[in-house]
Amino acid sequence: MLYLSLAALLFGAYLMGSIPFGLLIVRLKTGKDIRKVESGRTGGTNAMRAAGWAAGVLTAVLDVSKAALSVWAARAFFSGLPWVHVLAGVAAVVGHNYSIFLIERDEKSGLRLRGGAGGAPTVGGAIGLWFPTLFIIPPLSFALLYFVGYASVTTMSVAFFTLIVFGVRAFLGLSPWAYAAYGLLAELLLIWALRPNIRRLLNGNERLVGWRARKRAQNAAAPGVAGDQSRGEKPPSAQAG
Repeated sequence: MLYLSLAALLFGAYLMGSIPFGLLIVRLKTGKDIRKVESGRTGGTNAMRAAGWAAGVLTAVLDVSKAALSVWAARAFFSGLPWVHVLAGVAAVVGHNYSIFLIERDEKSGLRLRGGAGGAPTVGGAIGLWFPTLFIIPPLSFALLYFVGYASVTTMSVAFFTLIVFGVRAFLGLSPWAYAAYGLLAELLLIWALRPNIRRLLNGNERLVGWRARKRAQNAAAPGVAGDQSRGEKPPSAQAG
C-alpha cells in the first residue's frame, strides 16, 4: 500500500509538472503556438519572447507553483521520508521538461515529449522544501541574468544555488542531506535540457540579455563598428536560447 501511494504521488507530481502553462498563456493572449517561437520551449523566458513580459512572468510564477505544490503534497503525506519530498520535486521538473500533454511525432526519433528547460520548477521544488529559498535563489538568479547576460546560465544556476543552500543547511543540521541531492539531480536535468545552449555558449554565439546586450548594441551602433560592418565584418550573432 505504501508503494502504491508513493507511485501515485510521484505520478501526480509528474502530471502537475506537465501542465504547459506557457503554451496555454501564449495561446490565449496571442493565438501563437509557443513551440514555434524562438527556442520552442514552454517556459517563462520563451513565453516572454512570444507574448511579452506579463505572459513570461505569469508563466514563471505558475511553473514555480506547480513544483512547490508537488513537494508540499509529498511533505504532507510522507512527512518522515525526505527522499520522497525530493523525488516529488524532481518528478515535477521532469514533467515540465517532458510533458505528457506535449507529445508529438519526430521524424528522426519517433515520438518525443516537449516542454521547458526546468529552471522555474526547480525553484518551485526548492521553495517547497524550504520556503525561505524564495528570498535567496530568485534574487541571486536575477542578478546573475542581468550581469552575466545568459538566460541558459541563469537557468542552470538555480539548481547550483539550491545545492549550495541545502548543502549548507544539511552541514548545520537544519535539513536532511537528501534535500541537497535535490539540487544535484535538478542540475543534471537542466544541463541535459540545455545542451543546445551549452553548445552555443562554447561557440560564443549564445543570446545575450541585460546590460551586456545593451553594451553590445551600443558598440554595434558606434561609427567604427558600423564601418567594419560596411566592409563585411559582423559582430557575433546572438541566437535565441
